[in-house]
Amino acid sequence: MTLALSTRDDCLAADAADPLAPFRAKFLLPEGVIYLDGNSLGPRPVGALERAQAVVADEWGTGLIRSWNTAGWFELPGRLGDKLAGLLGGRAGECVVTDTTSLNLFKALASALRIQQADHPGKRVIVTERDNFPTDIYIAEGLADFLNSVAAETGTRYEVRLIDEEVPLDRALGGDVAVVALSHVNYRTGAMWDMAQVTAQAHAHGALVIWDLAHAAGAVPVDLNDAGADYAVGCTYKYLNGGPGSPAFIWVDARHQDRFWQPLSGWWSHERPFAMADSYTPADSIDRFLCGTQPITSLAMVETGLDIMLAADAGAVRAKSLALTDLFIDLVERRCGAHPLELVTPRNHARRGSHVSFRHPEGYAVMAALIARGVIGDYREPHVLRFGITPLYLGYADVWDAVETLRSILDSRAWDAPEFQVRNAVT
Repeated sequence: MTLALSTRDDCLAADAADPLAPFRAKFLLPEGVIYLDGNSLGPRPVGALERAQAVVADEWGTGLIRSWNTAGWFELPGRLGDKLAGLLGGRAGECVVTDTTSLNLFKALASALRIQQADHPGKRVIVTERDNFPTDIYIAEGLADFLNSVAAETGTRYEVRLIDEEVPLDRALGGDVAVVALSHVNYRTGAMWDMAQVTAQAHAHGALVIWDLAHAAGAVPVDLNDAGADYAVGCTYKYLNGGPGSPAFIWVDARHQDRFWQPLSGWWSHERPFAMADSYTPADSIDRFLCGTQPITSLAMVETGLDIMLAADAGAVRAKSLALTDLFIDLVERRCGAHPLELVTPRNHARRGSHVSFRHPEGYAVMAALIARGVIGDYREPHVLRFGITPLYLGYADVWDAVETLRSILDSRAWDAPEFQVRNAVT
């Protein structure tokens, strides 16, 4: 819904009536900070530190090696995966929390290409978007290059085909396309694909579909089974608030799980890891998409943020996300309209994720000035100010205050100070 909020008092009244307002107390944020960076790293949930301490002090410190059994360490990737699958419209036994998004994308691509090689040998094209998060493109390029190098004598070639405004998806699809790998929500602009429509379109051309949910999981409604998706990957440290570098996830529809064992065939994906067999037999389950020993401390912390997200009503989260992003866009355009800010996020609700991005010629310096004043967003090339709108701990008055800080910085040219011109390694 769109709220008519013309003053800060209107925003405070909307916060007082917000059914999601109690969730704010479940996150620990510094006083005086408006945190708009949840699409890069979510804040620490209440209980995360205590969970990590329990793993280190009790399960490791006292249980020692026994905790692989007594504390459920060995089953943790699948148990968390089942919880996460419920948030993504998947079924139990289709998801594991493990490794990184990049590694999981490699596994999914390799699995999909191998299935296509068996069923449709002429399909050797991976379609992804030019504006995808770079690692998605790099992984696809690397896998294609590897396959081409080991099969050079056959004359067959794998290819990565990029779509953009000039070459849209419908023109890129054809009989040679094996896999379409897209981000459900674009990392830079917040633009969102229609998952069901795109999946059906790709399937009509005989292609399998991999969805990167890094900026979608926990931010927008996702229903993988209903959409007919084949694979999905994503991270847990953004809207799921799993902690810095927390493990990612891979979801594989049950119909594909036994078609091919993924190439990173470490011992955790073996059907009987502790048989110590001298040859590989993949697990007859989603476990075949695991690889090696899991990082238990960071894996355990994922559950804290995930449980908070699962307790929230998904419809209410989406409604508030749209209301907050509408408000942010409206206030920036009304209060900062004299400045060269260009909205790059779709206005259409059906095409918008849960972050808002504006382009400004001095985008990096403006963001640096905002962060110095406690409004923490982030910067993406070229010239993009990116603001993550996370409904569980942000309110309408936060949006008002963030835009007022932006207006002050732009009106006073505070961004032009020398300290804001120096680039940090991480933006």
